Amino acid sequence: MKTTSFKKSRRDFLVTSAGTGGGIALGFHMPSAFAQKVGAAEAANVNIWVAVNTDESVVIKYARSEMGQGSMTSAPQLVAEELDADWKKVRIEYADTNQHVRMKRAWGDMASVGSRTIRMSQEYLRKAGASARAMLVAAAANEWKVPAGEITVSNGVISHAASKRRTTFGKVAAAAAKLEAPKDVVLKDPKDWKIVGKSMRRIDIPASVNGTQKYGVDTQLPGMLYAAVAQCPVFGGTAKSFDDSRVKSRRGIVKVVSIDDGKAVAVVADNWWRAKEALKDVPVEWDFGANGNVSSASILQYFKDGLVAPEAAVLPNRKGDTDKAFAGAAKVLEAEFFTPYLCHAPMEPMGATVVIKDGRVDVWASTQSGEGTLAAVAGALKTSTDNVYVHKVQAGGGFGRRGGSNDFGRQAALIAQQLPNGTPLKTLWTREEDTQHDFYRPLAMYKLKAGLDAAGNVVGWQTRIAAGSLINQLANIPLKNGIDGPAVEGFDDFPYEVPNQRHEYIQRRTHVPIGFWRTVGWSQTPFAREQFIDELAVAAGKDPYEFRRKLLENEKKPLGILEAVAKAAGWGKPLPKGVFRGIATTEPYGSFTSAVVEISVSDQGAIKIHRVVQAIDCGYAVNPDNIAAQLQGSTVFATTAAMWGEITLKDGRVEQGNFDNYRMLRMREMPKVEVVLAPTGGFWGGVGEPGQAPFIPALCNAIFAATGKRIRSLPLKNQGFTLA
Repeated sequence: MKTTSFKKSRRDFLVTSAGTGGGIALGFHMPSAFAQKVGAAEAANVNIWVAVNTDESVVIKYARSEMGQGSMTSAPQLVAEELDADWKKVRIEYADTNQHVRMKRAWGDMASVGSRTIRMSQEYLRKAGASARAMLVAAAANEWKVPAGEITVSNGVISHAASKRRTTFGKVAAAAAKLEAPKDVVLKDPKDWKIVGKSMRRIDIPASVNGTQKYGVDTQLPGMLYAAVAQCPVFGGTAKSFDDSRVKSRRGIVKVVSIDDGKAVAVVADNWWRAKEALKDVPVEWDFGANGNVSSASILQYFKDGLVAPEAAVLPNRKGDTDKAFAGAAKVLEAEFFTPYLCHAPMEPMGATVVIKDGRVDVWASTQSGEGTLAAVAGALKTSTDNVYVHKVQAGGGFGRRGGSNDFGRQAALIAQQLPNGTPLKTLWTREEDTQHDFYRPLAMYKLKAGLDAAGNVVGWQTRIAAGSLINQLANIPLKNGIDGPAVEGFDDFPYEVPNQRHEYIQRRTHVPIGFWRTVGWSQTPFAREQFIDELAVAAGKDPYEFRRKLLENEKKPLGILEAVAKAAGWGKPLPKGVFRGIATTEPYGSFTSAVVEISVSDQGAIKIHRVVQAIDCGYAVNPDNIAAQLQGSTVFATTAAMWGEITLKDGRVEQGNFDNYRMLRMREMPKVEVVLAPTGGFWGGVGEPGQAPFIPALCNAIFAATGKRIRSLPLKNQGFTLA
């Protein structure tokens, strides 16, 4: 197994890192309407993904969203590789969202969610590059009257060795654009890759670092108005009435409106600060409905009841007879684990800019799904999707918040609808509104039970999961056999060899809106699974690493990445006095990840993270440096969640509001992270989220090694720990 290690300081970290499905009507050649539109332009569009300018620059379209994850660079690498383009001459542009819809989703999936930009589109991206290359070669062959098979391409230069003729993409692109796309193309053998697998510089980093990056919040249009929004503090409530008499005559105030059947009240003004301050002085009488008395305590009890409810859905990977296994076991262990609601808290709050003019709707938004935002706006305004034009910009963080609901675009459209024709409106949420009206990571509880025989082998395992359902509650899709896929990740395809196992799920639905949060179920389930594995190892008197190796001996890839991280971390070698380590391994998003965390804990409970080793086997590594950045970023996100992440409720509403009581990891607290890339090839796994999955259980296992205390619930601040 080839491994690559990345060892970076905090300074290096700062410099280098900053859901929809459906069918695909993918055409590598241009639909005629698209061809006619660009026919007079300087660029020759070889297909919908590739255009070549007369100055030899190559424009590659990017269909998904960029929010700091780097795929706006890595996805075009796949196209450029098969195209044999000169990467120095490649330019990257967003695919047009409206055109995409008009052309029956020609660019495929536009959502940047679920770590799937590469793994779910790599094939058609590579075929797009290969198809464009074949057409450019065919154009040159037609001009030279030679067989296309005798022509070679390298760095945008087309050559025919026998006649010693050469040309460039720019000189034949116009002719190539008129040809039929090949029905089939042969993709390169990975051993011949020159662009894929290389750490190309990300195109978004310079602007993000020097302050010139344009996010949704930066949109400016002539004559723009601004809106501040207040939603009912209790989810599901509505405004019965509001009184605008105190603010309507103030300087700059345009109007106060109610939108979405009273779900929100907004003040529109000539600048956002005036709108925000005026909104504070608009008394609103809210109808809280039946949820005004809900608290964290009542929700927790509801979930605890789910752990012992007589009926639950059984996952299809059931094996053997767990009751019999427990009855004959030498030792039986049981444990319960809890993970709280979490907020996304991206640095850029929710918002969007909308202009409605003569039936056309233009939207500027930081979104994880341009297609999803377009659909949400069209639905809100009850207009055709053909009339909506979404202009994508880089998002100031997303983490799942900007991908599922698109409530921010919907709100902005409903407010803009109440303004004069052609009035640009920017709607922006406060940090408090963003924190208290999120679609939160679901709360979940886990009850685990396992039996060991006299030799310390696991003979039985039982899981009961009580959690919200993203599939049912957010997507409004009935559960198949009563099971929510995201909630049971890590247990539905249980990697450990246990002869008798039973995994169960019971849905717990509350009034709290839930959504996809970075790493989704994989951000929670390993906290229970991997700590319980450690607990079993201790009970069996075995080393946690060796215990896992034995249970994974028939699972080549999970075992391989576990061994890779252990080797890189020096597992088994003596540590400095007072330093302890923990380990965990996971299988998220088609990849295989493991982590080792080394810590010390003071007598006062202050945790110092000395070292983090993150390892991943994602099959093929498109941009190694970006993968390293993603695993480092996952460590930041996971450390924040482990130490402080918690959304609590009182009187039906969220208690947290800003970063003073929803704490983030600070720059000085960033631990040392070593990344080990161990790609084994043969498959395409995700990289944006997998690094988070093994970190928290590895940290908690290290805490046990240091203190003897098992961590049953998060965040760690509630267990008496701080971060040194």
